[in-house]
Amino acid sequence: MKLLHIDSSILGDNSVSRQLTAKLVHAARASTTTATVIYRDLAAQPVGHLAGAHLAAAQGATPESSTIQQDVNAGASDLETFLDSDVIVIGAPMYNFSIPSQLKAWIDRIAVAGKTFRYTEKGPEGLAGGKRLLIASTRGGIYAEGTPAAPMDYHETYLKSVFGFLGITDIQFIRAEGLAMGDEPRAQALRAANDEIAKAFA
Repeated sequence: MKLLHIDSSILGDNSVSRQLTAKLVHAARASTTTATVIYRDLAAQPVGHLAGAHLAAAQGATPESSTIQQDVNAGASDLETFLDSDVIVIGAPMYNFSIPSQLKAWIDRIAVAGKTFRYTEKGPEGLAGGKRLLIASTRGGIYAEGTPAAPMDYHETYLKSVFGFLGITDIQFIRAEGLAMGDEPRAQALRAANDEIAKAFA
């Protein structure tokens, strides 16, 4: 099993999503003797947001600076690592109803026409299928389907859509929400998330 572990929270050791992804990776390691893990911390070592210079380089132009070249190389490495992985664990906290910009920048580097998707006469086709994706989804409020705030969820809905577009259909959310709504709701959310983690690789 080749596992890619992605964290994107800016909260360091105080991050619940980081705690949950660490437990998921531990569970994965415990389930098999063949697990190899590659770790990527998008807050500590972010990939640059896409700019015109990146697109020009992708079309074969000489990068305008060594900084752009390094960033192009980092993005290519992220894409290669993503394609080579069997299991992907992503820590995705909700920031202002969506995902961290650091995570969006990484997604922009792996959503590449001809590599992870393509357009055909019948419409788009994902090329990155056959992978398992587990997302530690953390939210201060409650946005689950059927709740009053559900229409404001551009977080899990986006992640499910974009990875589905890339061909990944085996997607599981390990959700901890209501984390900012008091001690008991937080404790309940963490218990539920830990229960899901215990079953994830059983």
